[in-house]
Amino acid sequence: MAAGRERRAEADTFTARLKKQVHRVRTGLRRSAVDYFRGDGSDWVALAGLLLTIPVIACVTLMNSVWCSPAMLVLPIVAGGLLLRPSSLLSLYAAAATALIVESVKLGPYTEGPSRVTPGIVLVVAACGFFGLLIAQFRSRVGVPWRRGGTMLFDLRERIRVQSKLPKLPMGWHREMALRPAGGQSFSGDFVVAARTNGGRTLEVVLTDVSGKGMDAGSRALLLSGAFGGLLGSLPPHAFLPAANGYLLRQDWDEGFATSIHLVLDLDSGDYELFSAGHPPGLQLSAGNGRWEEKVAEGPLLGVYGGAQFDSVKGSLRPGDVLMLFTDGLVETSERDIVEGIDRLTGEADRYVAGGFHGAAWHLIEAVAKDVNDDRALLLICREGATTGPATL
Repeated sequence: MAAGRERRAEADTFTARLKKQVHRVRTGLRRSAVDYFRGDGSDWVALAGLLLTIPVIACVTLMNSVWCSPAMLVLPIVAGGLLLRPSSLLSLYAAAATALIVESVKLGPYTEGPSRVTPGIVLVVAACGFFGLLIAQFRSRVGVPWRRGGTMLFDLRERIRVQSKLPKLPMGWHREMALRPAGGQSFSGDFVVAARTNGGRTLEVVLTDVSGKGMDAGSRALLLSGAFGGLLGSLPPHAFLPAANGYLLRQDWDEGFATSIHLVLDLDSGDYELFSAGHPPGLQLSAGNGRWEEKVAEGPLLGVYGGAQFDSVKGSLRPGDVLMLFTDGLVETSERDIVEGIDRLTGEADRYVAGGFHGAAWHLIEAVAKDVNDDRALLLICREGATTGPATL
């Protein structure tokens, strides 16, 4: 009992209470900082810091207006447009306007010498404040603070990349995927979802091209890739495209159509089945004769009308054979039709027949459609075996 009283007495000392209080303050500041940079906390810290910079700038301007122009007040106004909410931004603008008035009175009329508060400086500060308020109101309406905006876009891009990752294949098979968005952007309307089903014996791959390109189609591509990834493997192969078509119709988008090609490959036998929804044909290289053969499956675009039928085409990959799937941005432009584009693609692919197609997907896009202002995607499935000589067009 005596030992317990001594411990309680030590805990009630001034030093112990001070340590507890300091710990609480540190914990509260850390949580506030985390919430602030996540965009969930108050912006009072940023407001206080910017309000303190305004009198500092005003004092330095009054001391030496040559090196510190009155236009320096633009800096906290621009920072406030990025950091503050609209209500807090008005307080900052009031402080900046007060500082301009004080500078104008202390420095005298602008007609009496340089480095004074001129009408042009007032207009520049007011214009920056106006555009900063527009940005803050837009950010507030969207509900995504600037501190989270870049992180959110990065997370969306990474989710698309992860969902497009192809599963590992057993020995004797090689797969690779290359994707190039339009205009060098990070978002694309082309995406791939893939899974090994049937106990890992079957590879199912869906290559989709959403209407639009780049950032305009990126959000719809993210939504569709998640939906298609959930459908893949949950339905029989012949039911996938009808279900995807129904999903697009329910979205009721202005640009609600997409093309898609669905590969179902038996990894034991090499037999496959292709289902297409308005997508360019697949290309198969036969190791026996070195020729490329088009694999054309019939089916309408996704999201156009309900009750659509999708007929498949069957084939088989023997050792040394290659199956190539791609989107129309790779083979079709305003200057050339799809037939000419396919001929050019197969001609470039012939260069890799002798040495193998490892690492060929990216180089094929570079060679065939490097400067095309459209999303481009290329998927290669190779059954490794004896190599063949150059293919014949």
